Amino acid sequence: MRIEINGTTHDVADGISLSALIADLSLAPERIAIELNREVVRRAAWVETFLRENDKIEVVHFVGGGGQGTAKVCACA
Repeated sequence: MRIEINGTTHDVADGISLSALIADLSLAPERIAIELNREVVRRAAWVETFLRENDKIEVVHFVGGGGQGTAKVCACA
């Protein structure tokens, strides 16, 4: 099935969960936040959140740096 991740179309297995998608993309779960169809999905719900055709996902990476406890955000995948 086709989904959109950060504006780019991807083909993924039917019924894939968010947690499986994150693993397939080799992303570090502790460093990202996920929005599914404009709603933030809590990390605890990733394993039970299954994707459907044409879902739109935004993956936001948290990147250290900037000094004095600040963090930068990068919306990239």
